[in-house]
Amino acid sequence: MKNLLICMILFSLLGCKNEEKVSVPEINTNEEVVDTVFDNVETIHEQSMAQLKAKLVGEGYQVFDYVDEKTKETTLMQQYFIAFLKRGPIRNQNEEEANRLQSEHVSHLSKMYELGYADISGPFGDDRDIRGITIYNVPTLKMADSLANADPMVKAGRLIIEVHPWWGAKGFPLR
Repeated sequence: MKNLLICMILFSLLGCKNEEKVSVPEINTNEEVVDTVFDNVETIHEQSMAQLKAKLVGEGYQVFDYVDEKTKETTLMQQYFIAFLKRGPIRNQNEEEANRLQSEHVSHLSKMYELGYADISGPFGDDRDIRGITIYNVPTLKMADSLANADPMVKAGRLIIEVHPWWGAKGFPLR
């Protein structure tokens, strides 16, 4: 039942972008009707995931299907890139310059999110060398590295970037 709920949630998230409409019979206690609705949802979910997978592969993304050994359910895994923003060697900017760079840094990250290049960004809550992360949703390491290094804080030397490939389940939200 949990897996069916996850499929229904994924379907509803993916269905927002999908033009395909499904007529759903009115739900009642008739088990046959309920089974038909669930079968339709699962079929459309599989078609949508297949379409998404084909689209991602066509755009150059690395993907693979993960099959859970216990449930036999398939999850589409996609390669993302995590950029670790680390303390850079040039930290002697005065307060006004540091504040300007911070504002430009936040604007850059917001732009990456708005353009669909980054899915999540944020600082760490401690004062160590790794200051924050950005997860880039782009097809190549070269592209992620280029976008991360375009950050004004990186250009000024206040931060340096370390990028790593990372696999995540496509469409699963943070909890």
